[in-house]
Amino acid sequence: MTTHSSTAEVSEEPARAEEREGFDEITILWISEGMSCDGDTVSLTAADQPSIEDLVLGLIPGLPKVNLVNKVLSPSLGGEDFLAPYRAAVRGELAPFILVIEGSIPNQNIIEGDGYWTSFGNDPETGEPQTLNWWIDQLAPKAWAVVAAGTCATFGGIHAMSGNPTGCMGLADYLGWDYRSTGDLPVVNVPGCPIQPENFMETLVWVLYHAAGSAPPPPLDHMLRPQWLFGKTVHEGCDRGSYYEQASFAKDYNSPKCLVKTGCWGPVVNCNVPKRGWMAGIGGCPNVGGICIGCTMPGFPDAFMPFMDEPPGGTLSSLAIKPYGAVIRRLRGMTNELVNHEPRWRHNKRKLTSGYDPRWRP
Repeated sequence: MTTHSSTAEVSEEPARAEEREGFDEITILWISEGMSCDGDTVSLTAADQPSIEDLVLGLIPGLPKVNLVNKVLSPSLGGEDFLAPYRAAVRGELAPFILVIEGSIPNQNIIEGDGYWTSFGNDPETGEPQTLNWWIDQLAPKAWAVVAAGTCATFGGIHAMSGNPTGCMGLADYLGWDYRSTGDLPVVNVPGCPIQPENFMETLVWVLYHAAGSAPPPPLDHMLRPQWLFGKTVHEGCDRGSYYEQASFAKDYNSPKCLVKTGCWGPVVNCNVPKRGWMAGIGGCPNVGGICIGCTMPGFPDAFMPFMDEPPGGTLSSLAIKPYGAVIRRLRGMTNELVNHEPRWRHNKRKLTSGYDPRWRP
C-alpha cells in the first residue's frame, strides 16, 4: 500500500522518550468481537515473562496501575455491567485507555440493507446490536494507544483470505496506516495465529512503560510490528537450520532435519518462535516438528497455501545448495571422525610422548 512508506518513515525514526509526565493508572479495553476464535486471549493466559496476573496485580516495577477489561479474564457477570467501562470511554469519561482489538475487522459497507457481521453489546436505546465497527469508530480516536492482537487483527488473517464474503481486513487497514492515537502512536501490530504469549506481553509492557513516561515508543517496522521481535526469520533462529546448510532435508514429519521440502516457509517468514519457544521457552512450530505456514505474515494465508506443499523457493534453493551441502557434509564427516579419537600420548606408560619435556631449559 502506498501509505506504508510514510508510516515506515515515522516509525523508523530513532525512538526517544519525550519529557512528559506519565500516567499513574491506565485501563486496557480489550475487544475480542472481531472475526476470531478468541485464541489470542487464551494464548495470553500462558504468558509468564511477565504473566497477565503480574501485570494486573501491580508486581512489575515502574508500570502504571493497570485495569484490564477482557470478557474471558473479567470477574464481571457480563451484560451492561461488563460494558460500563467501554461506554464510559465512548462518552469521554474514561481516560487514558489502551484499546486492544482481537479478530479481523469486517467491512460493514458491503452489506446491502440491514444486518451486520459481528457485534458487541446492544444499543441501550434501541436494543439493536452495536457492531464492532461502531465501537472502533468511537474508541480509536480517544485511545491513548491501539494494539492489534493476533494476525486476524493485524492483517485480516484467515477471515480475510481470498473469496471471503465479509471483506475482512486488519485494524490498520480499517483505521488507515497513517492513524495516530492520542498518545501519538500508530497501531501496534503483534501478529501470530495465535499470538506468542511472551511476544504480546513484552510489547504491551513496553507500551505501558511508554505510558508511564519512562520509555520511548516501541520501535516498529514498516508493517507496524515490533522490530526486535519480528526482525529475523524463522530460519535464522531454527534448530534445524544447520541441516539446510548441509542439504539434509526431511522427507516426512518424523525427521529432525530441515522441513523445507515438506512445506516449511521458515526461510522467508518473520517470526521468533523457534528462538523463544511457546510456553516457558518450550515448543515452537519447527522445534516440535511442525512446518512454518507463515501465520505472522501480512500475506497469510493465501500466499502460503497449500500448506503442505514445498514452497516454490524451497525447490530452487535446495537444488542450488545440494552440491555444496553434499561436499560440506562429507568433509565435516571426515573431520568428525578425526576428532572423535584421543591423541596417542594419553597413556599410562613410563615415557612422556606428548612432545612436552619437563626437563627442558632454554
